[in-house]
Amino acid sequence: MRRTRVLPLAALLLCTPALAGAVPATASPQARPAGPLRILLTNDDGYDAPGIRTMFQRLTAAGHDVTIVAPLTNQSGTGTKMMSATTVTVKHPEPLVWAVGGTPGDSVLFGLSEVFADKAPDLVISGTNFGPNAAVLATHSGTVGGAVAALEQGVPAIAVSTGGLSAPVLEPTLNAMRSTSDFMVKLIERLESRAKSGRLLPEGVGLNVNHPVVGTDGTGTPRGSSVTTQDPQPILQADFTDSGDGTWKVNVNVALQPAEKGGDVEALSADNVSITPIAPNWNAGQADFSRTAALLTGLRP
Repeated sequence: MRRTRVLPLAALLLCTPALAGAVPATASPQARPAGPLRILLTNDDGYDAPGIRTMFQRLTAAGHDVTIVAPLTNQSGTGTKMMSATTVTVKHPEPLVWAVGGTPGDSVLFGLSEVFADKAPDLVISGTNFGPNAAVLATHSGTVGGAVAALEQGVPAIAVSTGGLSAPVLEPTLNAMRSTSDFMVKLIERLESRAKSGRLLPEGVGLNVNHPVVGTDGTGTPRGSSVTTQDPQPILQADFTDSGDGTWKVNVNVALQPAEKGGDVEALSADNVSITPIAPNWNAGQADFSRTAALLTGLRP
């Protein structure tokens, strides 16, 4: 699915030497006034998590108009879940901050419907997440789920995570979040420069950005950035042990496989930022669709 959508876009992105892998907008223009962007900032770690606060500070310092609309509590791993309750608790603990008692998707929907009711934001950013959302982790990520919720509503969106391919370590990851946020400022500048007054990204296309933790303390600089596909490997492997009382103990281990060429795992392994174009649907690419259709030709109930 993603490779079919990625290749034409990637060809354009790789022509940007100052920020290899940053994404220009190529869709038909949608009028947007010049000046700072209006950004809805969400995440899945909670509205007061270090990653979202660092991102808020960096984006605000860069001149953007940023409003946090994020989960009240940690919602890691909730994927695209949303609208699963008939009521939702919403708090407004400080100016420019809304805390929603639901998933990242719930937060984005509330933000678009209520906080940005008069006019949709120019961009939704989800993150930066604590730990990576590469390979199949992205499929189940609440961080990515927040971006998907925005894309489904026609709003450009970027999911962003900080972490390598091993279990995240607190201090190095927190340090790398500053570098991640600085990179996002540069990425947004590139999108703005290519978009002029149009859309920041092609319609229906978002980005899943994974920033590595470089150096033992996380203060190192990535070697570069790459436009990637989503590696199909699961990364995490579950092991179940019968406790003998009707319950099973679950252990989760990192089980890396050889990286797919051009994928996000390969990029992170080389200390590069991976930028994966994503779409808010489950459609297969045209080649896979055609092969599958051939298998099913003539099937009748």
